[in-house]
Amino acid sequence: MKIAVVGTGYVGLVVGACLAETGHDVICADIDEKKIDDLNNGKIPIYEPGLDTLVEKNLAEGRLTFTTEVEKAVRDSYIIFIAVGTPPDEDGSADLQHVLAVATTIGRSMDGERIVITKSTVPVGTASRVRKAIVKETEYPVHVCSNPEFLKEGAAVDDFMKPDRVVLGVDDPKAGEVLRDLYSPFVRTGNDILLMDVSSAEITKYAANAMLATRISFMNAIAQLCEKAGADVSQVRLGIGSDARIGPSFLFPGVGYGGSCFPKDVKALVRTMNDMGADASILEAVESVNDRQKHLLLDAAVARFGEDLSGRTFAVWGLAFKPNTDDMREAPSLVTIRGLLERGGRVVAHDPVALHEAMRILGDTIEYRDHNYETLDGADALIIHTEWHPYRRPDFLRMRDLLREPVILDGRNLYNPKQMGELGFEYVSVGRRPVTLERV
Repeated sequence: MKIAVVGTGYVGLVVGACLAETGHDVICADIDEKKIDDLNNGKIPIYEPGLDTLVEKNLAEGRLTFTTEVEKAVRDSYIIFIAVGTPPDEDGSADLQHVLAVATTIGRSMDGERIVITKSTVPVGTASRVRKAIVKETEYPVHVCSNPEFLKEGAAVDDFMKPDRVVLGVDDPKAGEVLRDLYSPFVRTGNDILLMDVSSAEITKYAANAMLATRISFMNAIAQLCEKAGADVSQVRLGIGSDARIGPSFLFPGVGYGGSCFPKDVKALVRTMNDMGADASILEAVESVNDRQKHLLLDAAVARFGEDLSGRTFAVWGLAFKPNTDDMREAPSLVTIRGLLERGGRVVAHDPVALHEAMRILGDTIEYRDHNYETLDGADALIIHTEWHPYRRPDFLRMRDLLREPVILDGRNLYNPKQMGELGFEYVSVGRRPVTLERV
């Protein structure tokens, strides 16, 4: 089948590469000439495990091509995915200018019937606006469908190739059958293809992300209670997560959610609900808890060392908002680092893959190290933001010898508090009793 994917960002690249892997001829189109040149030379602009191999393989075998000629990609394809960015506007709503611009281009370029799919995360009603933009430019029939993505950064290729479910919002049974056939290779083990109306599919994406964000903020609120009551949030998590009605996923307390999806999707859903007269107070509380949680490690550093951090050095392990990605959008590490710098602190950081992104955002305001232990030499404290595997079982005796003071502020609860006390560390984590040297 001939398929065009307009937009070569995170979603577009994964969609294009995975569809090409199942035998389709896929054209990925973008107006960014440098990005297209890099992709045609096998250079991937994002870090996503397995994606580079998939792109290189299908590019070499001719099933995947990259072009700046969006109009030709539309004419050469029957199915067209819109996968451009929808950044948050100043009021929190999704900015649809790129989506609608692509729709206009599609309408002007069509030379026959097409199926157009909004893959970008868009608010309810967007498909209708896309249809109007296309129909305004053409007399050919078009089916505008919604196919929200549920890709986790760091596991996007596996999520696409082995989805929990495929959600298809369709406006016509014929389009539904075409898309069901398109996705059939990915659900051979029996996972569902859910056909529904377009509006329901659009809401499903936002509702799913908002639910996951709610679980995170809920657990962080419970962690605050545990700290005040002297309880252990890890035990509470096990206690509620073993309930089949609740389950264990997304119940790990931490320093808040970040990335490209949860923050902007919750904001956009709040905006949509308010615009439509629905009560968004639950999600507004989710945002409030998350904003507070991002200051947790900064507050802990100030509580331990004082408001004036001049002359203090802080080692930071982990800059990306989660493991297996270089994405630092809305990362809690940025809140901590900027707060430390504002108070006169020095920051020395490590991340397995996000150093280049940190350099782009923070420049020379902090120092960077290629190895995590190098950050510790003479540091007053270690601050952990991201649960990368190399951080989970480190050499604690080496760490203690390198640190000026044996202080660890752990935003991901990687270590056992009792063990840290026995090793001679001051240890602060999330929702658990802090370990102080006086208690050892």
